[in-house]
Formats: sequence, C-alpha cells, structure tokens
Amino acid sequence: MNVRSQSSRPPIHMIDTEADTLIHLAQRAEDRMPDLAAMLLTEIERAELHEASDIPRDVVTMNATIDFVDEASGATRTVQLVYPAEADIAAGRVSIMTPVGAGLIGLRQGQSILWPDRDGKQRNLTVTKVEQPA
Repeated sequence: MNVRSQSSRPPIHMIDTEADTLIHLAQRAEDRMPDLAAMLLTEIERAELHEASDIPRDVVTMNATIDFVDEASGATRTVQLVYPAEADIAAGRVSIMTPVGAGLIGLRQGQSILWPDRDGKQRNLTVTKVEQPA
C-alpha cells in the first residue's frame, strides 16, 4: 500500500503507553499483514507522544469514539477504535489493525488524512468529532 510522504500527512499525537502496545501489535502482525504493520509503525514513529493525562481531548486514542467522513463516498461513520480482540464491526468497534483504524489513530478533530483502504485506493478521511471514554 502506498502512503504519501510523511511531510504531507497531518501531525499526530499518541499516548506513550498506547504507542508501546501498538508497536508490539504491529510487530506481531508483520508476517500476516506486512503493509498494515508498516503503516502503523510509521505513524507511531512520527507521532508526538504524551502521557495519558496530557493528551488533548480531541485526539483519536484507543477506545475513543470517532465521527469521520470518508470523502470518497461522502459517508459519515461513527466508530470506536479498539484493540483486535474487542473488534466488532456490527457494533461499530473498529480494530486498530485495520486500514481505517491505523489511519485514524492520533488525528485531532478537524484533521484529514489521505489513507489507503483495504484495496489500496487512497481515501481522504476527515475526523469531525472525538469522544473520549468516560
């Protein structure tokens, strides 16, 4: 999958402990999903890391609920970003180990990213709302 150069992507933020967990997840998935693992590792590498108490509330973190627009289809979706074991697309829980999940992590409300879907087509995803877990 082809992702634009890092300089053309918006700045992202992550919780330091979540980034550590995501590195391990991506490394374990490298044999099964090499493209996705590489994309996630690249995003983690370029992220500004914060302690959980210091992360801005409008940043997509694990377990956050996100409203976003897929500009290609115009569809607005609401999903919760979760770890693979908790994923359930019918319930709106999207795994971080999917193209959409890896693309949304670290974005702030109002930001967009051009990101490949499962078929390798570039999609512009725009975060319109971020709600942190209680």
